[in-house]
Order: sequence, then C-alpha cells, then structure tokens
Amino acid sequence: MSENSMILKIIAFPISIILICSGIMTILGGHITPGGGFQGGAMIASGIIFSILIYGLGNSPLELSHTYIEVLESVGALGFIIFGLIGLGLGGFFLYNFGTDLLNVVPQNIQTIFHYPDVTNAGIIPYLNIFVGLKVFVGLSSIVIAFAGFKKFTEESE
Repeated sequence: MSENSMILKIIAFPISIILICSGIMTILGGHITPGGGFQGGAMIASGIIFSILIYGLGNSPLELSHTYIEVLESVGALGFIIFGLIGLGLGGFFLYNFGTDLLNVVPQNIQTIFHYPDVTNAGIIPYLNIFVGLKVFVGLSSIVIAFAGFKKFTEESE
C-alpha cells in the first residue's frame, strides 16, 4: 500500500484534514442543515480511510489505536443510550426531546448572545448527532483498519 507516489503522499494529509473538518462541521450543523451524525461520521471516516490507503496502515499520520477506537465507540453508544434514558425518565418515552439546558447551566449572557431560546433550541438533537457521528466514524474506520491489518498479516505470512 505504501508504494504510492510522492505527490499523493504530500497532498493526502491536508485533504484528510479537510475531510475531517468538513465532517465535524456537518455533525455540528446537522440540526439546522441537511446532514447530521451519520453523514458527518462518514466524512470523518473517509479522511482516516484516505490517509490509511495512501500511507499504509503502519505509516499513517492519522493512526488510531485499538484503545482509542474502543473508547470512542463506547462514548458514542453510551451517550446515545443515556440521552434516551433521560428522555424516558422525563417525558415518558425513549429519546424524549427534553430541551438543551436541562439543569439551567447555560449562563444568561450566552443565551442572549446566541438567542438561545429562539434559534438554537434544538433540544437533544445536536448531542445525538455527535454520538451517532462518533459511532459511524469509528465503525467505518475500524472496518478498513481491520481489512488493512488482515492484508498486512497475510502478506507477512506468505
């Protein structure tokens, strides 16, 4: 995999960073624009996958350890479940949209700057987008990492 040209290796890292930043923007704006957690997570994963394809599994500057992947996937799953259970407790059903400021922790000046009750009150949807984005990003990336590791293992055993 690492026999690619020098031009590809020079431009792959900046393009990967642009893809990752675009995915983060898609996740964070998913409650007011088309897109959201799944699309943003797939975009972040495409940046990681592009880097792995160009540099190879062991030489990629965007290398993800097994522990890091496990932690991110657990955070995504637990966050989604916790928000669902909070909604179950407050509204009577799973993923009840109980509002953004559950414990009244957002300061008043922040609320007035961002017109908090009017424009940005999307409830728990932005948080769910983040957790779904984490799950999709880790899921797609780990599939490619597993296949690349398997290919590396089979090439070494021959």
